[in-house]
Amino acid sequence: MRKITIALLSAAYLCLALTAALLLWRSGGGWGAGLSSLIGALGLAFALHGVISRSFDRAALSAEIGAVREANLILVRQMERTQATIRGLGSSVSEEAARRSEALTTEVRMLEDLVQRISEDLDERLNLRHEAPAPPSIQHERKARQATALLQEVRSALADNRVDLYLQPVVSLPQRRTVFYESFSRLRDESGRVMMPAEYLPVAEPGCLVSAIDNLLLFRCVQIVRRLAKQDRKVGIFCNISLASLADDTFFPQFIEFLGENRDTAGGLIFELGQAAFEARGAVEARNMAKLADLGFRFSLDKVTDLSLDFTDLSRADVKFVKIAGDVMLSQLLEMDGRLTLKSNRDIEASDFAALSARYGVEVIAEKIESERQVVDILELNVGYGQGNLFGEPRAIREAVLAETDPPVDYMRSTLKRRAANW
Repeated sequence: MRKITIALLSAAYLCLALTAALLLWRSGGGWGAGLSSLIGALGLAFALHGVISRSFDRAALSAEIGAVREANLILVRQMERTQATIRGLGSSVSEEAARRSEALTTEVRMLEDLVQRISEDLDERLNLRHEAPAPPSIQHERKARQATALLQEVRSALADNRVDLYLQPVVSLPQRRTVFYESFSRLRDESGRVMMPAEYLPVAEPGCLVSAIDNLLLFRCVQIVRRLAKQDRKVGIFCNISLASLADDTFFPQFIEFLGENRDTAGGLIFELGQAAFEARGAVEARNMAKLADLGFRFSLDKVTDLSLDFTDLSRADVKFVKIAGDVMLSQLLEMDGRLTLKSNRDIEASDFAALSARYGVEVIAEKIESERQVVDILELNVGYGQGNLFGEPRAIREAVLAETDPPVDYMRSTLKRRAANW
């Protein structure tokens, strides 16, 4: 198109020049004047052509630059869309990886439990296959001997101070900052094997040794509270106490005397009972709990399975915390008329349960939290504290710290002697 335009302009210039030369020749100027006019007209025409040609070039260049700019803007927008897509894909991949990792961890734990149960079942079947069934009297005698041997092992562990203290953090939500610890006792037999409470409590309770274990746990918790106070750490310790210890007329007077001498630790020591034990307490246990409360000590309920709690009764008994397993709490959720309530209390929304308990001075702690999904669900219920292996498993305190919390050498031996005097 541009070439045709230039050709037409050149023809027009030539025509104009010839016309000018012809006019000069006819006017009497002769061929010389006509030729000169022709040459001058052609020079002028081509000068004008150069100007017009450059104008065309500049216009074409401007159009090309505009096209390049537009293409560049399109490229930039495409790159931005690509980057946004890549970021979204990266986020999706991370979330999917986290979800799969959590699912895989859960499946591995289930598989471990299944393998353990299969192994135990196989061992039991092999034993039954190789051993002839014993008469009931022999079985009873065998169980009695095993219980006696285990009871002796528990006494020996207490006498030799083979009792470890484990601590598990209780964190604030959603910050996950450690604000409390729960204490656990673990006994070791002569070979160093750790004995779990489920193993030794069935013989320790009939053998009147639970109060001795509580006594040692209390002594160590008091020392830990003092150690934390020296470090200017305002962290409380949940210390388990049994109903038997609260009702023990030999143990409790010494217990209350020791706490009276250490009442400065009341702000950092919280005594913990199971919900079933709390509801089964009698007049003696309630009176002794009141004596502890008079010294400034607080109480907590764990193993809570019934959420229809009497907060007025809890407040009167100075219960300041209730621990509810995450699975138990989430299993209580019920949707009614478009709102989420609790099966045990359908008059309030589930998200208001923690606020209701707080009005009575009772804080809710979601315990046994194992996964991030549970944390998300618990946060929607406005629960302020969490405990579980997700935030930290129970860990034995270091030997150096344990040595600092050990009672005097004859402490447990004298306690056991007092226990034996009452058997």
